[in-house]
Amino acid sequence: MKTRKFNWNYVLIAPALIISVCIILVPGIMTVVYSLTDWNGLSPEINFIGFRNFIELFHDKIFYKAITNNIIWTVLFLTIPVCIGMLAAMLLLSRRRTRSIYQVAFLIPYVLAPSVNAMLWLNVIFSPVSGVISVLRNMGWDIGSPLANVKTAIYGCAAVDIWHYWSYLTVIYLAALRQTPTDQVEAARVEGCNGWQLFRYIYLPNIMSTVSLMFVMITIGSFLAFDYIKLMTGGGPAHATEVLGTYAYTFAFSSMKVGKAAACGLFISFFGLIASFIYARISRREERR
Repeated sequence: MKTRKFNWNYVLIAPALIISVCIILVPGIMTVVYSLTDWNGLSPEINFIGFRNFIELFHDKIFYKAITNNIIWTVLFLTIPVCIGMLAAMLLLSRRRTRSIYQVAFLIPYVLAPSVNAMLWLNVIFSPVSGVISVLRNMGWDIGSPLANVKTAIYGCAAVDIWHYWSYLTVIYLAALRQTPTDQVEAARVEGCNGWQLFRYIYLPNIMSTVSLMFVMITIGSFLAFDYIKLMTGGGPAHATEVLGTYAYTFAFSSMKVGKAAACGLFISFFGLIASFIYARISRREERR
């Protein structure tokens, strides 16, 4: 009889598997369980109440407002920073000597802590006392801080996050563009392609996998939006900037309704899974081609 050799591959992947189970699977199951309870986060008593938390969320106007703001946030981030990042990456592609300097300069907002970026914008840009807003008001412009207006507050918060995020996309897209085969680029130039045609027919098809991946990452990140909104408006004014992340945080740490916060968190995961499913379908189509 042949003796089976011990497969050391299982030993090598065991630490990663254990970490994934302890940090991802177990908390995920606990979140689902807590969403069916009225636990307040402190009491040892946990009462199962079924789908009452979900029913209450479906009858909550603020919950729908939070979902709407998350969708607005997603649309903004799938357009503005993507376009700016792609344009900057294409411009840097031809600057072989100085693009490293530009990348470092562009990444400064990204490497700064969100609290620092929020403080800079609150005091230097949006402040009606000492910021750019105050300068414009002194010049005769009837303008106020966008964070104080319920119609523009969400866009003011998004502007700060876009300013911090677009440089990261620039670096990602630039790295992908540099992998484009040079023979295709040279052949297109010989055929007389202009800049737009070169991007549309040569560069974009070669980096489509990166663009698709970033589409999913941006969508997931948009539904996880929390830090800049919490730091700048706290979800106000009048819940105008409330998103699912800040709404779940309020339930968990202000209202002490951990069960309802868990239910709200499941919706965040749900939208992220939709984006992941779309990416998986796109990847399969690309493999078949």
